[in-house]
Amino acid sequence: MTVIHIVLFKFRADVPMSHKEEFISELRTLRHLPCVVKNLLFVGSPSITTPVEKSQGFEISLVSFHHDAQALEAYQQSKEHERVTSRYLWDYKEDVVRFDFELPSEDEGVLRAFAKSWTSDS
Repeated sequence: MTVIHIVLFKFRADVPMSHKEEFISELRTLRHLPCVVKNLLFVGSPSITTPVEKSQGFEISLVSFHHDAQALEAYQQSKEHERVTSRYLWDYKEDVVRFDFELPSEDEGVLRAFAKSWTSDS
């Protein structure tokens, strides 16, 4: 089973871009945690959604892959995750949306085939 973790971040208007850029950089370091499958953690910004209003002000997204719910819990409770969120997020956020789901078993093969084809093309 694979668990996919998705987070959308919206910062207060007074938070400088330099803080957001540092947050993005720090989020990317979390891909090296052993509870993240094969370093599959991606951070995206800015939104390229059109019209931009559909993004509802969310500026940064994170998507990560974990072997199971216990691995996601380990990620959430890691000292590295705590450091990044406590230093760069909680005092600066306007809103955060989190959505986690288990990849259906019939999609596991699709994910593996995608990952294999992507790495063989590079």
